[in-house]
Amino acid sequence: MIPFSDEELYEPVLESLNVVLPMLQRDGGGMELLGIKNGVVYVRLTGHCHGCAASSQTLKFGVEKQIRNDIHPELIVVNIPIGQEFDLEKV
Repeated sequence: MIPFSDEELYEPVLESLNVVLPMLQRDGGGMELLGIKNGVVYVRLTGHCHGCAASSQTLKFGVEKQIRNDIHPELIVVNIPIGQEFDLEKV
């Protein structure tokens, strides 16, 4: 059980994502924070990260690992691909 509300997680998650963002940018990629709901962090990988064969590895072993180390070990990160509709209220 994650002891934080989604609202309380927003700023710490954003700070944690900013730690890994330079790594993505060095390879021509990027990432947007779309929202957080029930301990699941929804992001969109952009640039060269979008559609990259290694993007799932980047997501789990880069982005998710950083967030879990920084904030809480039960947080999950999900990528919403470019072009896929996303509505946090419908998740």
